[in-house]
Amino acid sequence: MGEYTMIADVGETLIRLLRDNMSDLVNQDSIVLLSPADVEGQNIRLTVFLYSVTENSYLRNREVVPEYPDHLQYPPLTIDLHYMLTTYASAQIPDLTERTLEEHRLLGRAMSVLYDNAILSGSALQGKLAGSSDELRITLEDLSLDDLNKIWTSFPNSHYHPSVGYLVTPVAIESTRVTETKRVITRKTEYYTTEMGKSAK
Repeated sequence: MGEYTMIADVGETLIRLLRDNMSDLVNQDSIVLLSPADVEGQNIRLTVFLYSVTENSYLRNREVVPEYPDHLQYPPLTIDLHYMLTTYASAQIPDLTERTLEEHRLLGRAMSVLYDNAILSGSALQGKLAGSSDELRITLEDLSLDDLNKIWTSFPNSHYHPSVGYLVTPVAIESTRVTETKRVITRKTEYYTTEMGKSAK
């Protein structure tokens, strides 16, 4: 469970993972957390783009948690992060087929890295996630042709490049809401009259 920085911490974790495992293919600085709309004119080889954030439906209705004897902590907001990975060939490659093949090689390596690290925990976590007991699950997410078309048409000045979708979950952002409760210190005792006319507790 973490603070409001959790979304940024997950992004930092993904970028660090890809940079550490793809440094033999590309310069680490060319793997970035960026929208494809902002790639033009930069030496970028792979982008990780957060295109959607949704609430996790399975963890939506968790109960409040006792924080202190007289306080209850509201449950965290648990979300799913939807990313699109996109690869780009080096501008130094003139042949169009070679450029496309280079993009495919990079995509294949990135997918292999995420597949082999489907559960992120421990030292792999970055930012305020570091040192926590959190676990993040990375799964390949099916993006239909229609989904991809909707995303890419939102970048009017960008050309389509090989892309694939990923889901990272669960990401929990702590609630700052705390409610005060009063402890029961007395108990009301009811009296009733028995059939014999005697009072009893």
